Amino acid sequence: MQDAAVEVVVCPPYPYLGQVGQALEGSWVALGAQNLSSFSAGAYTGEVGASMLLDLGCAWVIVGHSERRSLFGEDDEAVAIKAQVALEAGLNPIVCVGETLQQREEGRAEEVVGKQIDGVVSILGLDCAAKLTVAYEPVWAIGTGRVASPEQAQAMHRFIRSRLELAGVAAAGVRILYGGSVTAENAPSLFVQPDIDGALVGGASLVAPGFLGICRAASSVAA
Repeated sequence: MQDAAVEVVVCPPYPYLGQVGQALEGSWVALGAQNLSSFSAGAYTGEVGASMLLDLGCAWVIVGHSERRSLFGEDDEAVAIKAQVALEAGLNPIVCVGETLQQREEGRAEEVVGKQIDGVVSILGLDCAAKLTVAYEPVWAIGTGRVASPEQAQAMHRFIRSRLELAGVAAAGVRILYGGSVTAENAPSLFVQPDIDGALVGGASLVAPGFLGICRAASSVAA
């Protein structure tokens, strides 16, 4: 289902990057990683650097996933530094932002996401920030089966784009993805929203027919 208007990236865990990269070789599907080291070079045993990912054929890398933030203590500065390392190496970083259920119920969703966006922009600068892909992943909708309504998702995506614009970033060209229990069934209603440019797919990507359905939904909207 190749479509020049749609980009598809697969980001497997580190141990499978080589195997998946070989399977994708010559195809229109790009390879990415789920994380990278904040160190561009040096003796940091156990770390996976940007140059290693490039050697394996990666073009993309996810930084700041909610699990990296909550379980491994990565703060906004750490996420920004990883994005900077990725850009300097020639990788395309997908920077994740999002609020917890408690933060949303307290009415702090925009405050939390805005701070995450500001933290990245302040370190990267305006030109580099314009090269980012941002993924909004409400933590309360990841792997829970709950999904933000199309209206909720669009409102936050519009806020993110506005926040980037307020900082001086040329935000019209920044792709903003939605991630949070995306399925083939709900993808069409999300993709028709004006500020939702795609999806960061989690569990649904593990089932080929469902993932293909999401890709087809994106292709249908892009047509």
